[in-house]
Amino acid sequence: MKNPLRMDAKGVSALFLIMAMMLLTAVGYVLSYLIPTKQKSVSLAIYSPQAFFIAQAGVEYGVRYSSDQGWRNSTDLLRLNGAGVNQRNLGNGRFTISYNSGSDRLTSRGEISNSSERRTVEVSNFSQFLRVVFAPASPAACWSAGTSRARFFIQNARGSSLTLTAFSASWTQTPPNRMIRRIDMDGLQKYDGNYINGSEAVNFNRGGNQHTILPNGVTQVDIEWNSDVTNGANIRITFYTATGKNYPFNLDAPGDGLPAC
Repeated sequence: MKNPLRMDAKGVSALFLIMAMMLLTAVGYVLSYLIPTKQKSVSLAIYSPQAFFIAQAGVEYGVRYSSDQGWRNSTDLLRLNGAGVNQRNLGNGRFTISYNSGSDRLTSRGEISNSSERRTVEVSNFSQFLRVVFAPASPAACWSAGTSRARFFIQNARGSSLTLTAFSASWTQTPPNRMIRRIDMDGLQKYDGNYINGSEAVNFNRGGNQHTILPNGVTQVDIEWNSDVTNGANIRITFYTATGKNYPFNLDAPGDGLPAC
């Protein structure tokens, strides 16, 4: 004869087993919901600094690209907003930059692909990060004698003095046999020779072989060719320090020639 108490014990054990299985199932369901949510929050925590660093890279790009192009005033810097210039892919994201000439402010927005994460970095007084700029309060680059002498003004936006010791230059011209024969800075001759279009940098050889610009100082630069530069355009002058730092100036960024002074 079977013992009824033993049967009841077996029933209770089965009941507890079923309850335990239901509890484990519930826990598994909750974990299956929480784990993807946690992974998503971790992804957002990673994407946020990534977007920020990409935005910072956009600022550095804006400084370097402007410098390499020889853009030094607000009109030229507006070219940073152009299609094909204002956006670059970087890793799994991209940055988009925009320049406001009224406030002299560069804004860079970093974003991550397949994510809503966005970070923005703004730089005020952006042109000063170019270190040496076209003097904003001085006349723009122009021909001061026919089309054989160009004049422009540069300003040292650094907090320390800057000493220039060499230059290089390139330009578009017809006929193609014009040469720079003289460079003056603040009325003092710094170069005398026959510099050929597109040649390597050459040192100053007059006036102490160098020119120093004090902090926030403005220098008048006169560049003279051996004859009129007919249809001259795309005139680009780069100055160098003794340590090799370079400061390019694009006198004719639009490429349509300089006006007369």
